[in-house]
Amino acid sequence: MKRVDDFRLKFGNKELVPLMIGGMGVDISTAELALEAARLGGVGHISDAMVQDVSDRRFDTDFVKEKTKFYKHNINNSDKSEVQFDMGRLAEATKLHVGRTMEAKRGDGLIFVNCMEKLTMNSPRDTLQVRLNSALDAGIDGITLSAGLHLGSFALMADHPRFRDAKLGIIVSSVRALQLFLRKTARLNRLPDFVVIEGPLAGGHLGFGMDWAQYDLATIVTEIAQFLKTEQLDIPLIAAGGIFTGSDATHFLELGAAGIQVATRFTVANECGLPDKVKQEYFKASEEDIVVNTLSPTGYPMRMLRNTPAIGAGIRPNCEAYGYLLDGNGGCAYINAYNAQIVIHPDGKNISVPDKTCLCTHMRNYNCWTCGSTTYRLKDTTRKQADGTYQTLSAEHIFKDYQFSVDNQILLPA
Repeated sequence: MKRVDDFRLKFGNKELVPLMIGGMGVDISTAELALEAARLGGVGHISDAMVQDVSDRRFDTDFVKEKTKFYKHNINNSDKSEVQFDMGRLAEATKLHVGRTMEAKRGDGLIFVNCMEKLTMNSPRDTLQVRLNSALDAGIDGITLSAGLHLGSFALMADHPRFRDAKLGIIVSSVRALQLFLRKTARLNRLPDFVVIEGPLAGGHLGFGMDWAQYDLATIVTEIAQFLKTEQLDIPLIAAGGIFTGSDATHFLELGAAGIQVATRFTVANECGLPDKVKQEYFKASEEDIVVNTLSPTGYPMRMLRNTPAIGAGIRPNCEAYGYLLDGNGGCAYINAYNAQIVIHPDGKNISVPDKTCLCTHMRNYNCWTCGSTTYRLKDTTRKQADGTYQTLSAEHIFKDYQFSVDNQILLPA
């Protein structure tokens, strides 16, 4: 009976354990978590979501404080179009976050940064270019392009000296999305080094509509593998979404995937950035507690726990401090929804916004409990303690359970 360790993810002459920990923002996939994946011979991710806030937490910088102070005069203005990111500070924060992580790296694995196109930051093209190139400057092993089609993202890096040697990949959820990406980037004569195929059971934002349940990861993997074979393209495919055991992973490796990406089980790792009380909410969740809704201002459906504090919250938009989802005109779907409630409740008291959530503030404060479809199974991976709480696990324990387990078994902690 085969196990994950019988396979290897190959990037040129480099062979890795075919296990990638997915990127989870804001600083949920911490540097510590990514470093463990690399030490163990796999691939870890950090995220550049709200990177200035992450830098302030990690390195005691003042990026958020300075931005808030600069735009303080606009806090009570519903028009956020003037709120911009300073490109120099954005680059500095990115280089700090990425650079310090890479300096601490040990082992034969790799560390990538997850870069969401939907973080439009009131200047989509320019801020994305700074984020991508600053990560390359800071020595990141690779970049995973996520939350968007990224049709122009390779071009934004094309002049960087590391454009052809860093590992660059993209997350897609359909063969059509990959076809579009390849068509738009063909003139650069630079194929992606890997493609993550994210199925409908993944956590957080989904690359599907609300008809997500009609789709199946195995079918999508097979379709994309056939497309690449027809086009004679040799690009490693990474299967992602709902892969809970080593046996689940082995199934996709035998199906032709070069590797698998997982995240849900690592949300309750000691190294994960979620507060312990939130990890306990994940452990306690039932299958019925997991919902897919359209609360995200990005326009993508999002999977989360039903009892997440972000649902229905009516907090004032804090774009002067954050503003990562402001579009190119300074707009955001949450601002529109909030302003509509202000019209109904002009005193601003007891506001509830039922149809959208302020993703920046809630993710920053760990009050938006996004999750994968298998979160309800986390309680089966550990032991319940005398005080009624569940034991959190080391990233190494979870990683090795994926790597070596067979027959859908899960190794419980000692």
